[in-house]
Amino acid sequence: MPASINPATGETIAEHAWLTDAALDAALTRAAEAAAHQRRVPLADRVAAVRALADALDVDAERLARLATDEMGKTLAQARAEVAKCAAASRTLADMAEAALADSHRPAGAVRAFVAYEPLGALLAVMPWNFPFWQAIRAAVPTVLAGGTVLLKHAPNVLGCADALAEAFASAGLGEGVFQHIPIETDRVAAVIADPRVAAVTLTGSERAGRAVAAQAGAALKPVVLELGGSDPFVVLADADVERAAEVGVLARTQNNGQSCIAAKRFIVEGRVADAFTDAFVARMAALTVGDPLDAATDVGPLARADLRETVADQTRRAVAEGARLAAGGAVPDGPGVYFPPTVLLDVAEGSVAYVEEIFGPVAAISVARDADEAVRLANATRFGLGASVWTRDLGRGEGVARRLRAGLVAVNALVASHAELPFGGTGASGMGRELGVEGLRQFTSAKSVWIGE
Repeated sequence: MPASINPATGETIAEHAWLTDAALDAALTRAAEAAAHQRRVPLADRVAAVRALADALDVDAERLARLATDEMGKTLAQARAEVAKCAAASRTLADMAEAALADSHRPAGAVRAFVAYEPLGALLAVMPWNFPFWQAIRAAVPTVLAGGTVLLKHAPNVLGCADALAEAFASAGLGEGVFQHIPIETDRVAAVIADPRVAAVTLTGSERAGRAVAAQAGAALKPVVLELGGSDPFVVLADADVERAAEVGVLARTQNNGQSCIAAKRFIVEGRVADAFTDAFVARMAALTVGDPLDAATDVGPLARADLRETVADQTRRAVAEGARLAAGGAVPDGPGVYFPPTVLLDVAEGSVAYVEEIFGPVAAISVARDADEAVRLANATRFGLGASVWTRDLGRGEGVARRLRAGLVAVNALVASHAELPFGGTGASGMGRELGVEGLRQFTSAKSVWIGE
C-alpha cells in the first residue's frame, strides 16, 4: 500500500490504495468512451472548461501548494509558484488553442486542401513527483484542448496531489472520464500501454523508465513523448555579468531543492572569469538557508525520499574520489528530515561522475574552459540535451552560442524554464517529442490531409 510521507519530518501523511483490476478496467472504458465524445465537443467548449480549470486551481491554490510541500518537500513559496504557473499556462494554452488546432489550408492543386488536427483518443500520462502538478498539467491540458482524454499514473509518493488534480479537473465540468487518476503499480503500466483503449503515452521520468516505456509503446505502435533527465550546462563567457550569473546560477541549481530535470548542473566558466564567478557562486551557495520548507526564510528544503538522498551523497563521494574538490556542503547532516546541503564541486573533469550522470539534488559541478569554443565543446560533451544557458553581455554572441548548444531549450542571460508559448522537450538521452506551445497542442493529434478536387 503506497503512503505519502513528509520528507521534512518523516511522518506519514496518508495511506492510499492501489486500483483494483476491475476498477482499472472501468477507468480505461470511461477514458475511451469519453474520448469518443470529446472529439465531437466544440473547441470553444473545451477552451471554456480549461479556463474553468485554471480558476479552480487559483481558488484552491493554498491547499494545493501545502499538499505538494508536505508530500515532496519543496518550499511552500515554490509550491505556490508551481500552482500559479499551472493556472497561468492553462489560460495561455486555451488562448492558443483555436489558432493551433484550426484546419491548416494548403495550396496543393485542389479546389480546397487542408490539414485537420484530430485527437488520437486516450493518453496515458506517467508522471514524476518533483513537480506534482505542473508535469501533469503540461501534458493533460493540451490533450484535453485537442479533444483527447487523460489517464494519470502518478508517482506513489504524491498520490494526494494526483487526487487533488483530478478533483480540479472534475470541478471544471469536463465530464466523466476526461481526466482520471489511476493509482497503479509500475509493473502494471505495460499492460495499460498495450490496451487498445489507450491511444498514446507520455512519460516524464528517468532515462531507464523512458527506455522501458518507449519499448512498450513501440511494440504497441503507439506514439510516445518522453521528457527524461538532463545534465544542463550553464556556460559563463568572459564578458558575462559575473555577479548576476552567480546569483541566477545558484537559483538554477537549487530550485525545487535541486530536483529538477532542467536545473543547471554543470557550470562551465571561461578561464578569465573563473575565479570571480567561483568565489561569488560558492559564497551564495554556502549562505543558503536549509530547513523547514514551510518556513518563509528557508531557501532549500529536504529531498523527496531517503533513497534519493543516498544516491546524491554517493555521487558526491565518487566525484571527490575522482579528483573534484569540495568547496561547500557535501555531507549528509544529522537529525530528522531528508536534507542535503547545497554543495559545490570544483575542478570537475570531463567524463567524471558529475559530468556523466545526472545528480538530482543541490550539487553544482564547476569546470573551467580555455575559451568560448572549449566551453561549447564541454557543454555538448554529454548524452543529455534538455536545457542549457549561456551568459554574455553580447546578445548576438549569446544567440550564436545558443545555436551551437545541443539542447531542446537554451536561455541567454536567464534561468532555464518552460514557457506555455514555446515547445518543451529534449534531445538524445533527454527524450523525444514536445509539450507546450503549438507543437504540444498538436502532439497527440493526427494530422489528416484532405484534398478536394472539382
